Amino acid sequence: MSAAKTTKKPKKSKAALENNSKCLGDNVRDAMEKYFKDMDGHEPNNLHELVMSQVEKPLIESVIDNARGNISRAAQLLGLNRGTLRNRMQKYGLDK
Repeated sequence: MSAAKTTKKPKKSKAALENNSKCLGDNVRDAMEKYFKDMDGHEPNNLHELVMSQVEKPLIESVIDNARGNISRAAQLLGLNRGTLRNRMQKYGLDK
C-alpha cells in the first residue's frame, strides 16, 4: 500500500495575507512550475545555476541600491564578506 506524497505549502506571512500578495517562496514556486510547463517535458541542464543567477543579480543590485552604493554595508546586509560580494558583482557585470 503506497501513500500519496503531499507537498505542504508554507504559511503566508501576516503582511502577505493582509496585502493579498505572495511571499518570495510562492513567487519562486510559481515561476518554477511555469518554467517546467514551458519546457514541455524537456530536461533542463544546470537548473540550480540558472535559477541562482536569475535571482542573485537582482538581489545584489537591489541591496546595493538600498545601501546607497556602500559595498561594505551591502555585504553586511547580504551576510557576505566584502570580497565575496565584489566577486559576485564582477560575475554579473555590476562592478563598473
